[in-house]
This record gives sequence, C-alpha cells and structure tokens, in this order.
Amino acid sequence: MANSAQARKRARQAEQARQHNASQRSAFRTAVKKVLKAIEAGDKTAAQAVFQQSVSIIDSIADKNIFHKNKAARHKSRLSAAIKALA
Repeated sequence: MANSAQARKRARQAEQARQHNASQRSAFRTAVKKVLKAIEAGDKTAAQAVFQQSVSIIDSIADKNIFHKNKAARHKSRLSAAIKALA
C-alpha cells in the first residue's frame, strides 16, 4: 500500500477513475445490446430509433478515450449495416 500522502491520494483517485470508466464501458455495452435486441425483433424503425440514441452514447465514450475512436466507429458501422440489412 502507498506510504506517502501523495501516493495515497493517487490511489484514491485511480480507484475513482477505474469505477467511472467501468460504468462508462458498461453503458457502451448496454447501448450496443439494445440495438442488437431491436434488430433481432425485426422492427427496422424501432432499431433505427434505438441506434440514434446509442450513437450519441458511443461517441461520448470515444471522446473520453475510454474506448478508441476506431472501435466506436467499427461498432457503429456494423450496427448500421445490420439495420440496413433488415430491409
């Protein structure tokens, strides 16, 4: 464990950041799952509506460098292609 006051504070801050990042990653995964569930239901208009909400969440998390921007773009692209394939 950390001995100096500075190291103890950094340990506290690191733990807070870890928990916040974990919740953000969870929100990302939940957003993707919601879109996939709408796609599996086969309702294209509902899937598009959920996708639009999810895009803002995905972009927000990529902007915060919790996920790489290319990973976010890859997920958005694949979800969009799956929605287009419903027609």
